[in-house]
Amino acid sequence: MCGRYALTLPPDAVRQYFGYVDQPNFPPRYNIAPTQPIAIMRLDRFESGAARRFALVRWGLLPSWVKDVKAFPLIINARDDGLVDKPSFRGAMRHRRCIVIADAFYEWLKTPLKTRAPKRPFLIRRPDRQPLAFAGLWERYLGPDGGEIDTACIVTTSANGLIAAIHDRMPVILEPKDFDAWLDVRAVEPRAAMALVRPAPDAALEMIEIGPEVGKTANDSPAIQQPARRPAGEDGEP
Repeated sequence: MCGRYALTLPPDAVRQYFGYVDQPNFPPRYNIAPTQPIAIMRLDRFESGAARRFALVRWGLLPSWVKDVKAFPLIINARDDGLVDKPSFRGAMRHRRCIVIADAFYEWLKTPLKTRAPKRPFLIRRPDRQPLAFAGLWERYLGPDGGEIDTACIVTTSANGLIAAIHDRMPVILEPKDFDAWLDVRAVEPRAAMALVRPAPDAALEMIEIGPEVGKTANDSPAIQQPARRPAGEDGEP
């Protein structure tokens, strides 16, 4: 599960890392939530070749075949075990793979019910603060009024050893050498692309407990990423 994440690095640094041809300017976002606009990268083809392109889409995949949007559940994540075969994902997995652009994400540790203590949020990022490339899927939905909307979701897999301490799932994080294989749906078939769907190495990430402010979508500032201050004598380990 990945229900909140962040993209706070300068646009030029993000563009250099991902290598897209566009030059978008966007503000830092510390608390990105479902249904909000999110930054993705996809591969566009032209007569002269192909290029990585930046795009803004809605977070919450909406397959093109959906008839009743209000009755269709919001898909913010796609589990790895259903990518190739499930109707909601197999078309996008074959024809519309993308990369969701981020530099951190959040996960919550559930506390025992009998304690009634609130869930504890954690910030997860690269130790060197470089961007994170989440494997994603996108779709283009044509509404009854003729309007189009592009939507996307994040692909998740089993948690690595680090994140397993608080949750059993994590986003699939791609390395730059794997970007083309994930994006190029003509050259790489879905089952071959599945070789990229795996947990990140434990050492690739760090995990920091933060305060509860991240739980409210209205809170979108650097303050929500500050380490939590736990009472003296309380075990800070998840």
